[in-house]
Amino acid sequence: MTSHAGQAAVAPVAATDRLALSLVIGAGIVSAFQVGKATLALQAIRMDLEVALSAASWVLSAFALLGALISVAVGAMSDRLQARPTVIAGLLLQAVGSALGAMAPSLASLLAARALEGLGFLAVTVAAPALVVAATTVATRRPAFAAWAMFMPLGMAMMMFAAPALGALGWRGLWWANAALLAVYALVLGLGTRDLRPIAGQGNDRHWRHGLRVVLADRGAWWLAGQFCAYTAMFFALFGFLPTILGARLAVDGPAAGVLSAIAVLAGAAGCLAGGALLQRGLGTTQLLRGSFATLALCTVGILVLPLPGELAYLLCLLFSFVGAFIPVAIFDAAPRLARQPGTLGSVVGLATQGNNAGIVLGPLLAGSVAGTAGWPWVALPLVLIALLAMGAAAVCRRRLEAGR
Repeated sequence: MTSHAGQAAVAPVAATDRLALSLVIGAGIVSAFQVGKATLALQAIRMDLEVALSAASWVLSAFALLGALISVAVGAMSDRLQARPTVIAGLLLQAVGSALGAMAPSLASLLAARALEGLGFLAVTVAAPALVVAATTVATRRPAFAAWAMFMPLGMAMMMFAAPALGALGWRGLWWANAALLAVYALVLGLGTRDLRPIAGQGNDRHWRHGLRVVLADRGAWWLAGQFCAYTAMFFALFGFLPTILGARLAVDGPAAGVLSAIAVLAGAAGCLAGGALLQRGLGTTQLLRGSFATLALCTVGILVLPLPGELAYLLCLLFSFVGAFIPVAIFDAAPRLARQPGTLGSVVGLATQGNNAGIVLGPLLAGSVAGTAGWPWVALPLVLIALLAMGAAAVCRRRLEAGR
């Protein structure tokens, strides 16, 4: 398969719109704050609402629950409605969900608010890649997608560095602050991207329905979703509880564990750039995926099972984050090539994001339940199995993905 599909889907642009691209990446970052704030505030929420670890893990998972079910539908709707209004609406939905969560009197109501936040997060992350395409030229698209893939580690890390604010504001104040930030950013993004032209085919009702059918019947797009699911399940199984794990391995207190966790997550941002550079130098997509999953499996065993010094276990956390970030870069880079027809990029990314959200749901629930009953070393077993399955599946679309790289 050639790369003509990703190229044909773009309205011609004279040059990369750097301001618009920066604002789109920023929308991803402030959306990732909503993931990071739950990891940061999990212990405070447990104490305030008096819930067990297994129940509190739903604060992480509920955020992605809707996405695990309807991402592809949201992606198809973004193709119909166009990406820019979808991203703006997603930011506003997250703002409303964060405000409702700040007022939640119980875990059940907090989980409902988190689900609403998750729907908004989903709208942003599914539709934003089409804005990346619209803001770039063919020559600048690959590094632009590598930069876009940084939104999750950057956003999570920046929120974890806000640990001192948690002590001053409390977790409810943190939710209010995020609600205000999201609402303001929606306005800024709307103004800064008003000149972007939609990619060809978006806004066409007939094409939207046809494109959805094409994507749902495409094994390559489903494979992409499976790779994303495997990665995020492994990542959030560990990093969703990383302050707790580091507290036990390094015997550090809450704020210190939060800062160390933030540094580890931030390593993923550097990994995104490194992954983009490797692809730019000609490394194959499936080669990058297989090597990354193998590294994650080895790191998981070292972090959770082997009796390593705490400092060495932490270095493995850094390596896990850095190399793991190659995977979303490879996925976002491959998505335009898997969009066989103009205007279906949102549907392809939606299906991939459905896998992503399924992993976000399954990872913390798996880790929380296994750790709560058998201990953290046993969490490594299912995570290594996930990595092995992903590695085995990585060759399925090799010919199709490498043809147009």
